[in-house]
Amino acid sequence: MLVLRSGLTRALAAQAFMPQVCSSFATGPRQNDGTLYEFRTYSLKPPKMNEFLENFKKNIHLRTAHSELIGYWSVEFGGRVNKVFHIWKYDNFAHRTEVRKALAKDKEWQQFLIPNLALMSKQESEITYLVPWCKLEKPPEAGVYELVTFQMKPGGPALWGDAFKTAINAHVNLGYSKLVGVFYTEYGALNRVHVLWWNKSADSRAAGRHLSHEDPRVVAAVRESVSYLVSQQNMLLNPTSFSPLK
Repeated sequence: MLVLRSGLTRALAAQAFMPQVCSSFATGPRQNDGTLYEFRTYSLKPPKMNEFLENFKKNIHLRTAHSELIGYWSVEFGGRVNKVFHIWKYDNFAHRTEVRKALAKDKEWQQFLIPNLALMSKQESEITYLVPWCKLEKPPEAGVYELVTFQMKPGGPALWGDAFKTAINAHVNLGYSKLVGVFYTEYGALNRVHVLWWNKSADSRAAGRHLSHEDPRVVAAVRESVSYLVSQQNMLLNPTSFSPLK
């Protein structure tokens, strides 16, 4: 028993002096501010895309009366077509629960929603947080958006958070694209980061991307984060006429 107790004492002492791993995605700031962002993606039946968007445009006020819409887009390139993507902001999980209950009791909203559900073939939802080192930015004018999704290696931000931040800031600081927000998934595929960019046009986005690939400062910043990357994909998004982010 004395030997066991002595071994336990040494183990606890060693643990006390272990270096603490910190990361740019540290959860403290996020937990102090419970604001969350729900990413919703609807796949629509091919002939029904325009009908759905027109119906939503006429009734968007019914939905935004309950919670804040950040942006609403149609997917132009990347993945399946006939798809819309939208982001909703909530103060916390309790707020979202209250909103969903209120929507279920909102007769006008339900009268719009129920027939329009038949226009969809698939619905997806993710819960995300804005990373602590990034605030949501509003672009200076209308343009196009690119949502880039990075699937990172298991281990979480403590493993790859700092390298990822460095790579993103390299693009921002050199002006190749305007950053709207960086979001870390809480519910959905874990170790996933979504980066939302704005460009004036698809052509300006292509020009900036070509320049960044030839810039040694960007290449150097990206090199380390790539070692933690499993996969990535992107979508080019066109804001709808009723989207707050144009």
